[in-house]
Amino acid sequence: MISVDEKIKREAEVLLNQMGLTMTAAINIFLKRIILEQDITFEVSTRIPNATIKAAMDEFEEMKKNPETYKRYPNFRAAKEANGK
Repeated sequence: MISVDEKIKREAEVLLNQMGLTMTAAINIFLKRIILEQDITFEVSTRIPNATIKAAMDEFEEMKKNPETYKRYPNFRAAKEANGK
């Protein structure tokens, strides 16, 4: 039996549900990984991109759809030099 702050529990349950996990399953994963790693060194995430990553992904998709709109460079160094970096 463990005590958990109700607000934290509710917020966690929403995210765990999005990941297809129950609270019990998540706690078991957590404890098994602690035993396996002898540390707390893992990440479980919904992988929802933040605004900056989302904008970069959208820009990439736009570039793939309309490559003729964007200048191309033979290599990374040429791109850096052309952009004053």
